[in-house]
Amino acid sequence: MRQIHIALGLLSAAVLSACGGGGSAGPTIDTTPARGTLVANPPVLVPIPQASGPALTKLDPVVFKASLDAAKPGLTQITGAPKCEISTYYMKYTTVGGANEATDATGAIMVPSGTDAACTGPRPVLLYAHGTTVEKSFNMANLRDNSEATLLAAMYAAQGFIVVAPNYAGYDTSALSYHPYLNAEQQANDMVDSLRAARKAFGSIGAQDSGKLVISGYSQGGHVAMATQRAMQTTYASEFKVTALAGMSGPYAMSLLGDATFAGSPNAGGTVFIPLITTSWQKSYGGLYANPNEVYEDKYATGIETLLPGALTFNDLFTTGKLPAYAMFAKDSLPGPSSAAFAAFFGDGNLVKTSYRNTYLADAQKNPCNVNPADPLNCTPANPFRKAGVKNDLRNYVPTVPVFLCGGNGDPTVFFASTQATAGYFQAKGLPAAALTVLDVDSAPTSAADPFAAAKVGFGQSKTAAINAAIAAKQDPATAVAAAYHGTLVPPFCNAAARAFFQQVLAK
Repeated sequence: MRQIHIALGLLSAAVLSACGGGGSAGPTIDTTPARGTLVANPPVLVPIPQASGPALTKLDPVVFKASLDAAKPGLTQITGAPKCEISTYYMKYTTVGGANEATDATGAIMVPSGTDAACTGPRPVLLYAHGTTVEKSFNMANLRDNSEATLLAAMYAAQGFIVVAPNYAGYDTSALSYHPYLNAEQQANDMVDSLRAARKAFGSIGAQDSGKLVISGYSQGGHVAMATQRAMQTTYASEFKVTALAGMSGPYAMSLLGDATFAGSPNAGGTVFIPLITTSWQKSYGGLYANPNEVYEDKYATGIETLLPGALTFNDLFTTGKLPAYAMFAKDSLPGPSSAAFAAFFGDGNLVKTSYRNTYLADAQKNPCNVNPADPLNCTPANPFRKAGVKNDLRNYVPTVPVFLCGGNGDPTVFFASTQATAGYFQAKGLPAAALTVLDVDSAPTSAADPFAAAKVGFGQSKTAAINAAIAAKQDPATAVAAAYHGTLVPPFCNAAARAFFQQVLAK
């Protein structure tokens, strides 16, 4: 669920205060409180400063390719050479928070153009959900500092997709004081509202919508993407018609992952994810605790509800002592780690109180979930955290569109078991085999005809390169791979495979 990290020192930060050009009357301002209102239309065109010369309103594909290749050699072999010019717009829109309170959020619209056939005429729309970040300033319209936005631009906008990418409520300039993290209903509403707002802008920014809508997201965004497709299928069917869904490394099976964490198999980064989740669900539903010190050890409890998202990076949170890097539970908390691989998550300076863990485990024993893979949520947990986990678990519907699920079996951050369990549930509930594609990029090609052979081989080569670099630096290779796995190694290959999946569906 960690934000994607790819070292791409590209372009410049968005100049978000600029509205219109010289002599322009400026945008029309809409103060309507209704959900999905686009506050300023047209939205702000983000200028793109060049190494030499004035800022340009469009990112040239040749310039973009050179920047990508210079920052990360070989990346365009995965993304493909950019074909289209890209214009990036910054929008603000109205939505709701986790308790259905009125609020606002911001996001990006990337519009392709140019002479290539892939860039002209009506284009498909990609609604994209980003991965976890702890920094409130996160902005998908900032192509210099936001590596996920840069990868998204290279992988989709530069190949002819109109991209709509919200920042989510609680980030950037949003007025919401918290982020409704992994609140499936709210995050789906946020995505819906961002697309509503973006559609209002399409006519004024040269975005020709073909009527084909695909949804994707990585990590946290994988969960958000699936929740959004579910909402568009079950709640907003008269307004939206989805063509296909691609979820990547998402925590879809929230109940399963939560129970695994507390049973002794915490995930990497969990000391950040647990506060994000707990605050989100407390603000959304209430009842998880009367005071944060019921959940957290005293040294962390004060101020933890306003810590995330904030000004600190992942590493800053650990080096400043705001959160422990690994110690989720006390070293004498029982049961201990489920295997030696999880030993680091039990230790001194732990985050979660043993008393809170014991309460969770007692409920899990009394009211078990995930007993029947075909009916995993047929359970009645009494613990408020477990109840919220079931509420936000996405194994309670069957998509009616083609589905692609991608990840890596060695992911220490979002366990691949989430993807496997969700795919198994869909199959058990009747999703046709032809409508479901599951890709483990960390596996060998099945044959010469394997359609994902390139992604698998490419991932293997990147993993080997990470191992060799660690050895050369006299570092532990296993630790280096684990650190890079979720945020750096998997994303390019899952995105490339997801795009190929979308293109195949769109061609039918």
